Amino acid sequence: MFNRDRWSEILEALNANRFRTFLTAFGVFWGIFILVLLLALTNGLKNGVQADFGNFATNSIFMWSQGTSMPYKGLPKGRFFNFKLSDVQALKDQIPELKYVSPRNQLGGFRGSNNVTRNEKTGAFDVYGDYPEFINQQPLDIMEGRFLSYSDIEDKRKIAVIGQDVIRTLYDKGEEVIGSYIKISGINFLVVGTFKNANSQGDNEQEANTIYIPFTTFSQAFNRADNVGWMAITAHDDVSITSVKPRIMTLMRELRTVHPEDKRAIGHFDLAEEFAKITGLFNILTVVGYFVGALVLLSGVIGISNIMLIVVKERTKEIGVRRALGASPWNIRSQVLQESLVLTIISGMVGISFASGIIWIMNTVLDNVGPVENFANPSVGIGVIIIALSILIVSGLLAGLIPATRATQMKPVDALRIE
Repeated sequence: MFNRDRWSEILEALNANRFRTFLTAFGVFWGIFILVLLLALTNGLKNGVQADFGNFATNSIFMWSQGTSMPYKGLPKGRFFNFKLSDVQALKDQIPELKYVSPRNQLGGFRGSNNVTRNEKTGAFDVYGDYPEFINQQPLDIMEGRFLSYSDIEDKRKIAVIGQDVIRTLYDKGEEVIGSYIKISGINFLVVGTFKNANSQGDNEQEANTIYIPFTTFSQAFNRADNVGWMAITAHDDVSITSVKPRIMTLMRELRTVHPEDKRAIGHFDLAEEFAKITGLFNILTVVGYFVGALVLLSGVIGISNIMLIVVKERTKEIGVRRALGASPWNIRSQVLQESLVLTIISGMVGISFASGIIWIMNTVLDNVGPVENFANPSVGIGVIIIALSILIVSGLLAGLIPATRATQMKPVDALRIE
């Protein structure tokens, strides 16, 4: 146990050769510093890449129609078709694992731009026809007013929810936005809400240039009938959308009279699958971080073990005297182990502290200069610190084990003979 006399002996042993103690401790300090910093940088890359996914529910797929590549039931190859609103209801009814099925239409195609005017000001923005549940798939921060509602859908109201860049382009500073009107392709829409994306990276510049209007209003105003441009489909949290995807594709081929083997007719993007790939990659990088940090730490532990062997050799006569006075082998072993453990833990904790300081500096710089592409919020959790402390304790014991065993193997008479 650590009593006052034992602490005095440990401190005296460590202070006997301060420069040697410093060099020995530096190996452990550097190893744990590299370990924590590597894991923090890995998390920073992971956070940055995941930010590129935005806040869209990652257990989702996007689906759209393409030209058929095979003839089927008298219909020719190369036929183009559209999804219908009835398809949305069929998906909800026949695949209960789906949480949200959001039909969407867009003016101008993917990321297309459209002339939107207000008084003498004009801007080019993306205009989407959506259902209210879309905000559950891609959360938005509503700054003023509200998002779309089902009463808007049922009544086909000409209302709009606009992004921050739309406001900056069409409105003067301090001008009232809610209750004003904008013209989309010559049709007046009442602004009932403003939003910004909850995430500040990636595609959010495009999101800020977005205008949302009710799906039914979009269909009526722009002559889309019951056609659906594409769908955003999200599964329940306990179900992988990737596992449900084959059933979705099979059902849609049946509904649109597409050959069951025609893989090209329906395009899709599996966000869950892509997200899983990214997560798997960073899991591997985390393991690599632990491996590299452990190797660097091992070199420090070997250094401590070697120095402790030298210390035991230098104190051979002292050990002989203590054994002759009745000290048990365990007392000698525990003395060496505790010295090794204290040296390892102190140097390791200093390494953790320095790594934490570097991480704090990086986050402060990022806060001041703004977001960096594919890198955000480098950090480590409390679990990493607990693992690091466990590694330090085990390392300290391992570093002192061989020297401690060597010390207890010496016979008192032989130890007292050594000059």
